Amino acid sequence: MPQKHFTLWTHETGPNPWKVAFVLNELGLEYESKYIDFHTKEQKGPEYLKITPNGRVPALIDHKNGDYTVWESGAILLYLVDKYDKENRLTVPVDHPERHQLYQWLFFQTSGQGPYVGQVGWFTWYHPERLPSVLERYKKETKRVLGVLEIVLSKQEWLVGGKMTIADMIFISWTSASGILLGEDLDFEKEFPATYKWHSKLMELPSVKAAHEEQARATALMKKGKAF
Repeated sequence: MPQKHFTLWTHETGPNPWKVAFVLNELGLEYESKYIDFHTKEQKGPEYLKITPNGRVPALIDHKNGDYTVWESGAILLYLVDKYDKENRLTVPVDHPERHQLYQWLFFQTSGQGPYVGQVGWFTWYHPERLPSVLERYKKETKRVLGVLEIVLSKQEWLVGGKMTIADMIFISWTSASGILLGEDLDFEKEFPATYKWHSKLMELPSVKAAHEEQARATALMKKGKAF
């Protein structure tokens, strides 16, 4: 079987790799997913650390560019649109007045939304002690992030450039996780109606649905103890 254009190092349940899958699908770029086994701490093993010294997912290898490797989801999305989105379908040109606003939203997601929602997950499911005050803080921060999005999306359909870009797509996984983790503490549609509408449109994209189908298959196989 010929090698695919990209190898995407990923995980079944981790939200960050799926941001990359969404964009690869949206741009029609072929890739092979390789799933890291967190139970054996494969992500901290010597072979994977050669790919990314951070020992986390995602990482992307571009086999048509000399096996060029990029890690960190925001950086990967920028690489993909800068190199392979020549028509600027999911981005704005470098000299566009909103180019730095695109960066702004990418950084806001990776440094704000992702870590806050991630901490809700950690202190809900994995931390050995129940710390209600800590959990409350991160739930409030998760809602604060949704509130920031609501301020903007109540005035415009998309975050940057008057169209869907990677600035929108980078939020999909963690916005979904927000709803799951906050549960009854969040009435998404009622509290943040513009953001809910925006997120719902993104979830209906064929590129996103295809990635979610892959994720469901991989998760099912993981639970059966089989390789994907």
